[in-house]
Amino acid sequence: MFKTNVKNLLDAALIERPDLFLIDFSIQGDNHINIVIDGDNGVLVEDCMFISRAIEHNLDREEHDFSLEVMSAGAASPLINKRQYSKNLKRELTVRTASEKFEGVLAKATDTNITLEWKVREPKPIGKGKVTVKKQADIAYEDIVEAKVMIKF
Repeated sequence: MFKTNVKNLLDAALIERPDLFLIDFSIQGDNHINIVIDGDNGVLVEDCMFISRAIEHNLDREEHDFSLEVMSAGAASPLINKRQYSKNLKRELTVRTASEKFEGVLAKATDTNITLEWKVREPKPIGKGKVTVKKQADIAYEDIVEAKVMIKF
């Protein structure tokens, strides 16, 4: 019952703020509520406060003793939701499938797959030396084991 109430309050808050979306939601045995959100334009502290208040102000602490933690998906966190791919277009990703690992720029994200692009140096077909070749891979979401944004300094 408690988990259902919290989930309903969370869903209502996310409907009110369609730019935010849920990454993870859990309630541990000691009524510790843990929520991870992301946003189409990133997540500000104010966004986490909005979600926190939407839940905390509508639950009775006399009825349930709980703790609440609302946070944004970290920069090094794997991409989970399809909307995260759209917001990371033109950024460099590392994508691991069951059989291969790719590193490239996220060129496209559709409802079914992503397209990564990268450049490699390959031997010239004729003669000596190397030539730069542009490569591309279309990867279905269901084939992705893990995808992360590569952070460069």
